[in-house]
Amino acid sequence: MNVIMSTLNAKYIHTNLAIRYIKAYAAPEFDIEMAEYTIKDPAMNIVTDLYRRNPDVIGFSCYIWNIEETIQVIKMLKKINPDLILFAGGPEVSYDVKEWLERVPELDFIIIGEGEAAVKNLLLEIQGAKQYETLDGIAFLQDGKFIMKPQREKLKLNELPSPYRFPEDIPHLGKRITYIETSRGCPFSCQFCLSSIEVGVRYFDRERIKDDIRYLMANGARVIKFVDRTFNISRSYAMDMFQFLIDEHVPGTVFQFEITADIMRPEVIQFLNDNAPAGLFRFEIGVQSTNDRTNELVMRRQNFEKLSRTVTMVKDGGKIDQHLDLIAGLPEEDYNSFKKTFNDVFAMRPEELQLGFLKMLRGTGLRLRAKDHDYVYMDRAPYEILGNNILPFSDIIRIKQVEDVLEKYWNAHRMDYTLEYLVNEVFATPFDFFQDFGSYWDEQGWARIGHQLEDLFKRLYQFLDEMEVPQTPIIKDLMKLDYLRHHKHRPRKPWWDERLSKQELTELYRMIAEQPARFGDSFASLGLSEKEANKHMIVEPICFDFETFMHSGNIVQTPSVVAAYFNPKTQECELYGMNEAVKS
Repeated sequence: MNVIMSTLNAKYIHTNLAIRYIKAYAAPEFDIEMAEYTIKDPAMNIVTDLYRRNPDVIGFSCYIWNIEETIQVIKMLKKINPDLILFAGGPEVSYDVKEWLERVPELDFIIIGEGEAAVKNLLLEIQGAKQYETLDGIAFLQDGKFIMKPQREKLKLNELPSPYRFPEDIPHLGKRITYIETSRGCPFSCQFCLSSIEVGVRYFDRERIKDDIRYLMANGARVIKFVDRTFNISRSYAMDMFQFLIDEHVPGTVFQFEITADIMRPEVIQFLNDNAPAGLFRFEIGVQSTNDRTNELVMRRQNFEKLSRTVTMVKDGGKIDQHLDLIAGLPEEDYNSFKKTFNDVFAMRPEELQLGFLKMLRGTGLRLRAKDHDYVYMDRAPYEILGNNILPFSDIIRIKQVEDVLEKYWNAHRMDYTLEYLVNEVFATPFDFFQDFGSYWDEQGWARIGHQLEDLFKRLYQFLDEMEVPQTPIIKDLMKLDYLRHHKHRPRKPWWDERLSKQELTELYRMIAEQPARFGDSFASLGLSEKEANKHMIVEPICFDFETFMHSGNIVQTPSVVAAYFNPKTQECELYGMNEAVKS
């Protein structure tokens, strides 16, 4: 029997852990073939590829991001071959199961909950007596009658074979994210999250996990993401794994974790600050809201003071990048409350701040009690909210404008100097900047067109210029620094128009060659000729003291000159300053 496990990932760099667990568990009785695609692949291409593999059975791993595209594929496959047995599993179809079977009659079975044993038992029954009503963890329609048999017992995780050691995965380990699981379940009860439904946390054997990680690194894996809902729920477990990864990591490997920040002890953070190599770890922290009433309504226990302490300690350590999450649209969080949440979290200056919108996931407590807060939301996945009793759709539109420019400017780190000045010195709060600029961006129609790097600078400057911000000269020069320092090579034509005259540039380059020490000893040690300076440098006057700004971040309005040297050996931009005005 030819069996395929398939899924449509959100991006090519993603991999699906579920189908690998099922393949490993089904062996040796079944040699399951894996077939992964993306939601951007045309349905016809996916169907063609699966058809050519000549399957007898195909199972699909389903989530909110791929369910609609997967349904198209399922319906086409059944039309082509009505005898093909199709089943689906995953969090998106494990709830409202009867509704799924009625909506997608092409599905022969739905797997409920953990799939490893349920899928293997189904395959054995397909190949055998076909007494499907005797199986657990499965649902189907038989002669028009709905039959559902929930999973009886949780799997013993240490009895699951490793899903990380398939030879066909080795060529791709260096190009894609490798997902790894050290536990299942979550100790918390957040009512917007599916993880709250499973009670308790079960752990895999940590020595086996370490062996799997060694194998993955030895075969080229470079981005390994732990999918545990709360990696640090057990301090001893987390500390042991941190120490192992510090001791045995392959240089260039990055490990990502979802952590609960307010339960992380200061001594753990200090240990990481003292011992972890910079860039080895990346933390994802779900803050969601700082509104106490909102957190109470969604049964989310969170001590924001302790969370802030953790984030601040980690940031001060300079070793670990942090990705913080917010959710707009939670109960009793209106526009102004969300603005406060945003500013509370932005004050910690996370490397990335993800602004998401509440999704009413099937099976969650919040979806079951949606009427309590007058929620309206999309009928189809991803079930994003369209409003509730205190957050109308008009306010959701405004917050989406914030999200758009937050992603393009803050999370992309294209203008860190500029944005820090804007949120501190120009706008009342960080949220006000992102909202005002986001609304302007939307009004200009820029959300509907593409953009190059230069466009991002020009559009921000246009916005500030039309606002007649009094600090525009300072901001423009900060934008120049941001623009130059992110280039590997000398840009052909910078985004700003005013440039030094040809005569001024000639005199500057001659001075640079003859008196390089005026830009500091480090610059003088480069030993650049006038020709090399012309080829690999951009020289720009700015209206503030460059050296003071670079050392303290303070703006002192004394003219200076910046020399941006695009080092051809390192392919990095090096900035040097001369604290005097250009002589015309």
